[in-house]
Amino acid sequence: MDRHLISRAVQEVGELLALEDLTLGTAESCTGGLIASTLTDVSGSSNWFRGAVVAYDNEIKRDVLGVEQGVLDEHGAVSEPVVQAMAQGAAKVLGTDVNVAVSGIAGPTGGTPDKPVGTVWVAFSWPGGTRTRSYRFNGDRDAVKAQTVMAVVNGLLSVLR
Repeated sequence: MDRHLISRAVQEVGELLALEDLTLGTAESCTGGLIASTLTDVSGSSNWFRGAVVAYDNEIKRDVLGVEQGVLDEHGAVSEPVVQAMAQGAAKVLGTDVNVAVSGIAGPTGGTPDKPVGTVWVAFSWPGGTRTRSYRFNGDRDAVKAQTVMAVVNGLLSVLR
């Protein structure tokens, strides 16, 4: 991850949130809090970043974020319906306006033919809208996590602009 590039992008995310008086929260699985860490590396992030739920285990997705067990059973943790529910759950738990949720398979194990290593689902929610997207990233575990963070920051810029 190019630290300078991502720092500038996060700074812009913060400016856009502040302009609309919006707050941001994250619900993270495969990134394990790396998105929140990256966001809070920028000075002034306390003005718009409220917090994160690291929901690495499905029990946390269910019990803290309110993802229904049936959705987890039917679609698996790495799926569009699960990240949508995680983003909505983050909004409730954190009391935030804009939320991002991620769930993926960072590797090196855990992949399947339908969901290979590097598969990541991302959901964004904001007042009046949601957006989801799946990615297939390459590289080792750290590379998948770093690419996920960059995709999230770019996605936030797209949503907020």
